[in-house]
Amino acid sequence: MTDITQSAPGYGAGDPTAQSQRGRLFLACFVSMFATSFAFIVRALLITGWGQAFNLTEAQKGAIFPGAALFPFAISIVLFSLFIDRVGYGKTMVFAWVGHIVGTVVTIMAGRSGNPYMMLYVGTFITSLANGAIEAVINPVVATIYPNEKTHRLNILHAGWPGGLVVAGVLAILMGNRFAWEYKIGLVFIPTLIYGVMLLGVRFPVQERVAAGVSYADMMREFGAAGAFLLAYFLTMATLTVISVFISAEAQQSGTWISVNNWLPLAVGLLCSVAFFAVYKSFGRPMFIFLLLVMILLATTELGTDGWITDLLNPIFGPKAAWVLVYTSAIMFVMRFFAGPIVHRISPLGLLAVCAGIAVIGLTSIAGAGSNGMLVFLAATLYGVGKSFFWPTTLGVVSEQFPRGGALTLNAMGGMGMIAVGVLGGDVLGTLVDKRVDERLAGDRPAIHSVVAGPQIRHYGMEYRTLDRNRVAALPKAQQDEVNATQGQVKQGTLRTVAILPAIMFVCYLALIFYFRSRGGYKAEVLTGHAANDEEMTGGVPGPVR
Repeated sequence: MTDITQSAPGYGAGDPTAQSQRGRLFLACFVSMFATSFAFIVRALLITGWGQAFNLTEAQKGAIFPGAALFPFAISIVLFSLFIDRVGYGKTMVFAWVGHIVGTVVTIMAGRSGNPYMMLYVGTFITSLANGAIEAVINPVVATIYPNEKTHRLNILHAGWPGGLVVAGVLAILMGNRFAWEYKIGLVFIPTLIYGVMLLGVRFPVQERVAAGVSYADMMREFGAAGAFLLAYFLTMATLTVISVFISAEAQQSGTWISVNNWLPLAVGLLCSVAFFAVYKSFGRPMFIFLLLVMILLATTELGTDGWITDLLNPIFGPKAAWVLVYTSAIMFVMRFFAGPIVHRISPLGLLAVCAGIAVIGLTSIAGAGSNGMLVFLAATLYGVGKSFFWPTTLGVVSEQFPRGGALTLNAMGGMGMIAVGVLGGDVLGTLVDKRVDERLAGDRPAIHSVVAGPQIRHYGMEYRTLDRNRVAALPKAQQDEVNATQGQVKQGTLRTVAILPAIMFVCYLALIFYFRSRGGYKAEVLTGHAANDEEMTGGVPGPVR
């Protein structure tokens, strides 16, 4: 794998191998995206079995998945984006390829280790770092080699994520109990080996920011001190999450550790923000900061719900609940190929607003469908359509509106989403479920509640008592069924609360649409002098270089 040191974005005109190189590189990027989703979905399907096989606590299971499966992604995608134009895309992909191999091998070795939890955690952590490195490369590369159709091509690229979920999910489910879990984890080797071979000898283009002569300092100014605060805050939270894995439960409950978790992210965020402003004298583009905040809601709506959906619908579909995630992922895979024609008609922001509205209806419908499997299935279809374009279209908007930010602004958006749901969004939703289960049991089944409720705790400003699983297991069968039914109802009903997030997103996208209308319509900024033809530009009309 090599990096072009002098070339125009998209390989430049006159290169006889440009089109074949571009197609080969895009396909390799697509397959590498498959590898990231293989690693994600297989762990999602195995985490319950790992808990039983290795006697893991709920906290340990959560630390492995979704914890270590998500936030290390954000660490590597952000850090690589700071210097990827200097290190090179090829070297970064080598790091990712090695990470996928090593992370998978370490995970497989967990069953032969004296500390399987630590091996599973480390293997997942390394794999997640590799996933972030891949996206640090493929997002700016695709935006560069297809400068006139960024949103459309990024949507097709990110169809690789749900496509991988479908393929790996189906394979893992069909393997069932006939194969040991190590063979299921080994599925990750398939796309990893394929994209490694495909990238041999491939030339990577110069990113459009570099080709246009936009300086590193200008890229940082586009990102801004506000962006530095948000990323530093969440990265510090992620780092503390990693540290908590290596300290005792007693230490985690100490006042010192609680204070560190409450104040250190804020202190580090403020320090980084002040230092950033002192050097670059930029707060950052207001719209970019606004989209970073919206990305927290978006990621929680999509990835947070995806991580839960099997567990949420288990009371209704039983062992077949995993097929719901596969089904909604299949919808996403198909829909993302049609983003281009849609945004030609309604613009990327219009597409995001429509999707947010559909997601609200889908999540609310799932919450209100009760135990009616057909209604849940139809509602899940709406949800699948609604979430289809969220992530890649947002990246398309960032790439079109902030090209001066290069790889940093583009990848910081994806990193923000992953880290937010990994250390905040999923945890908040889980806390909300625990609180509501506590309240429902205390109100409807006080006698059972008095037996199974654990000590009072406070988390994210909510006070509640968690259920003691050992006490629940000791209840008579009829009472166990009542507790399980209550948990299932609360989990499903919580999706109604989750629907508030895409509702807020809908309002935010409408605000952006009205903002652009006041300025004459959505315009994509152009850096490198290529013609921004309205027939080709995915997002609207030609716009001047800022």
